Amino acid sequence: MSIGSNIRSLREERGFTQEQVADRIGITFQAVSSWERDEYKPDTDKLIKLAELFDVSVSALVEDKQSVFATKKAIYNWEHMKTYVKTTAKNLGLTNTLKAVKFAEEAHMGQKRKRSDIPYIYHPLNLACHALSMNINDDAIIAACLLHDVVEDCGVTYDDLPVNDEIKEIVRLLTHDKIPPENRDAILKEYYSQIATNPKATLVKCLDRCNNITTMSWALSRERIYRTIKETEEYFPTLISVLKEEVEYSDAAWLIKYQMESLLDVYKRLM
Repeated sequence: MSIGSNIRSLREERGFTQEQVADRIGITFQAVSSWERDEYKPDTDKLIKLAELFDVSVSALVEDKQSVFATKKAIYNWEHMKTYVKTTAKNLGLTNTLKAVKFAEEAHMGQKRKRSDIPYIYHPLNLACHALSMNINDDAIIAACLLHDVVEDCGVTYDDLPVNDEIKEIVRLLTHDKIPPENRDAILKEYYSQIATNPKATLVKCLDRCNNITTMSWALSRERIYRTIKETEEYFPTLISVLKEEVEYSDAAWLIKYQMESLLDVYKRLM
């Protein structure tokens, strides 16, 4: 597909008219029409503005779409992951995890992952499976993976959680309200500092960030992707250092660091 075809396809996917695109980037609709007919090509500054408007990379505008691979937003079926977590929890006697699976599924009922039709429960289940795949079988950690977003997103309280106080404390450390832009840096610094005092909360937060990074190409705007990259590079080296100091989490720290930094490097190169 040509640049013009890419522009037209992205414009139609976003529900914009040629006039709306023209207004947003400060040109005439005739110019947009000429681009889409491949009579002219937008110059560099207009390509950047189009990429920002459509929330894609510049390469998505100029590349031949026939060479683009099919992508997936969900690799594993969430029902299968739930079965795996429940079966493992039963076999290992993880009583809090068994309660947390049911509670998290009910609390997140009807919620979807950003910009998708994937049930939100896919996310906490993914964290739990990630931990279990690294032979982390701690009941508190797996349960906290499942419950880490319920207070923040589902209108429940810590007292509602059907787990012990250790897990409630982990969830408390991981929970924060919407952060106002004017206080963002100070609030985040305090938030991550508190998490770093608890190795189990630190591990869950690192797993959470790994999973969120894998989905941000379709779930977040370009601005949010930039912000997430900067936040990850600023705060997560300290969290990974906390994990490295714990013998039982040192292998996990290596794997998490590798996944996190590899993904960030890919994003930076593509953006």
